[in-house]
Amino acid sequence: MEFVNPLQFFKDKTILVIGATGFLGKVFVEKILKIQPNVKKLYLLVRAADAKSAMNRILDEVEKDLFNVLRDKLSANFKSFILEKVVAVVGDVSEVNLGVKNVKGSVVH
Repeated sequence: MEFVNPLQFFKDKTILVIGATGFLGKVFVEKILKIQPNVKKLYLLVRAADAKSAMNRILDEVEKDLFNVLRDKLSANFKSFILEKVVAVVGDVSEVNLGVKNVKGSVVH
């Protein structure tokens, strides 16, 4: 089995993360953003009433201690980096098609 370097694997990739606000999901998102800032986009499926609420939930999560290393590394550019790389997708894993009804109404850029 060939070893794949995660730095190269995630470069310029677009990734959908389900469970991104859960314990392991947050760790995964932080790790990807920290080790490979050249990831193209992280689409995070978030259970919320609307796209604005979903993005606010993500922004609340990235203010927690888990993201301190990344926040310190990027300092003033942290929030703009998050807004550039992370896209909130309104959905629910317990529903058909992950609860994503229409992309235009579900995604915040």
